[in-house]
Amino acid sequence: MDHHDIHYDEGFIRFLEEMWGDGYLSPGGAAEVGRLLEGVDLTGKTVLDIGCGSGGITAGLAKDFGAAKVVGIDVEEPVCREARQKVLALGVSDKVEIHQISPEYPMPFEAKSFDIVFSKDSIVHIPDKESMCYESFRLLKPGGWFVASDWLISHDDAPSAEMVAYLKLEDLDFGMASPTRYRTALQAAGFDHVSLRNRNRWYFEEAKGELARMMHDRPRFDATMGKEEIDIQVELWQAMLVVLEKGEHCPHHFRGQKPMG
Repeated sequence: MDHHDIHYDEGFIRFLEEMWGDGYLSPGGAAEVGRLLEGVDLTGKTVLDIGCGSGGITAGLAKDFGAAKVVGIDVEEPVCREARQKVLALGVSDKVEIHQISPEYPMPFEAKSFDIVFSKDSIVHIPDKESMCYESFRLLKPGGWFVASDWLISHDDAPSAEMVAYLKLEDLDFGMASPTRYRTALQAAGFDHVSLRNRNRWYFEEAKGELARMMHDRPRFDATMGKEEIDIQVELWQAMLVVLEKGEHCPHHFRGQKPMG
């Protein structure tokens, strides 16, 4: 993991929640979490949520998906504070813990501690995908699943000029990797049944709607961060749509299982 300054301050958290729902800092809200977890039964399971953000997903894994224990981790204090409040508000503090951890390995958990290692659109902030996959493998019980979504780049070559422009506007320490690199990293760590699902077309349509909503409800969005900041976000979304349309920006779901042996 990388060391970086605080990116998710209170204003930015409010903006993202205005876009994606209370407690959600990534696209699709609760519905996309459900699609990501298709075929994975969390009932009675112990789950690690890497990059818990402001806690909506983390709390929901216990409240809506039946996990017995969920440990949410993040490197930034403001989102951890928000997540703890969310856990209390939703009445799941007996099942959910939130930990601010330092961005380094090994994580402060015993090997074979979790049935599921989960992450939604957070690994993009971790440049070293290979170490992250090895660490997730270490933390899983035999037979456990790594289940994640993230923002990927479609290739391993230098990013296009359009992608460079988009990433400069994002300014979030993004370390985008390709589907090939993720598959190789998961397999090298020891995972079986590795699968990837491209969500590019879904998010291209979703992002067009997000931009339209930002423009239509402009006074409400301006109130969250200020007009100048929302001007920047509008420019960012416009740049993102370019690289989504050409397929270079390609969000994916991906998963792998730790062998029983």
